[in-house]
Amino acid sequence: MQKKKTDTSLRNFYLITGTIVFFIGIMGTLMYKGPFLYVLLNNLWAVAYAVGLNYVFLERVLPFIVEKRRYLVQNIAWGLIIIFIYTLLCSFGLYLWRTLGIYIWIYHPLKGTETFYGEVENMMAYSAMAFFVFMIARHIYSHIRLIQSAQKLRIEKQEAELNFLKSQTNPHFLFNTLNNIYTLAIEKSDMAPESIMRLSKILRYMLYETGGETITIEQELKIIHDYIALEQLRYDNTLQLSFNEEIDNLKQPLPPLLLIPLIENAFKHGAAETRTNPSISISIQLKQQQLLMQVTNTTDHMTEQTGINERIGLSNLRRQLELLYTDYSLTLQQQPSLFTATLKINLNTHV
Repeated sequence: MQKKKTDTSLRNFYLITGTIVFFIGIMGTLMYKGPFLYVLLNNLWAVAYAVGLNYVFLERVLPFIVEKRRYLVQNIAWGLIIIFIYTLLCSFGLYLWRTLGIYIWIYHPLKGTETFYGEVENMMAYSAMAFFVFMIARHIYSHIRLIQSAQKLRIEKQEAELNFLKSQTNPHFLFNTLNNIYTLAIEKSDMAPESIMRLSKILRYMLYETGGETITIEQELKIIHDYIALEQLRYDNTLQLSFNEEIDNLKQPLPPLLLIPLIENAFKHGAAETRTNPSISISIQLKQQQLLMQVTNTTDHMTEQTGINERIGLSNLRRQLELLYTDYSLTLQQQPSLFTATLKINLNTHV
């Protein structure tokens, strides 16, 4: 498929460049007396030869000349021989092509009587013009293709990295959830069966609804609510939780599981590590594609002087944001006994 696309692109290049040479040739022969139809036919006949000759030279012969060989002298010798042959084809070869066109009533001389060498000289001038146009155009074409290839490689690399980050995030999220159920099982809690049921819903979501590039924010909120409900089974009434959401468009597309890491972090490294009065406050707002999410949780182990250690969930989230959006911010703030994560995304800047 890639080779076919490349062949089509190259064919289009020679068609476009040949058209440019065709119109330059017409402008150069309008001064001669004769019907305009003859001018068109003459230039069509000449440009057909120029396109074929330059295609063979630029796509087949030139790569052969610049091919690396063991001896430099061998390269130079091949180059001189091929350039000599190419020069003959540009002059005498085009003259013979012109003669063939006259013979089959396609080419019509417009200048009257002209000596043989005079016609060969004219053919050489036309060939030189065509050669320089093709050389310049081929250089530009190669440069554009190089930029496109580099850009494609960069995009493929980013997609591979993004898929790797997702492959890290999903198991990380799953293992943390299993640890919660394990804790309930050890305590022989009556909540264990319900937690397994909620986990199955989360697994179903991860397997069947997060395979695409985006989901709706409505789907993301649903899995967030299921995850919060699963986590709350561990705390009974000891956890103070507030959840506020203001969404103006529930069908707004969003990368799957993008918001979960902040909430997961609040439970695992906040509420779970707070000895007394654990609390979590979650706010999600979406207005005109501007997403604002703020998660605040209590903590016992960090102070403002301790600094913030971004664990795998937050570091992966930050890198995903770098790959997905051009306008975003993720700020983490540690206060005495409180940790706040604030995420702002202009969803319109998805790359």
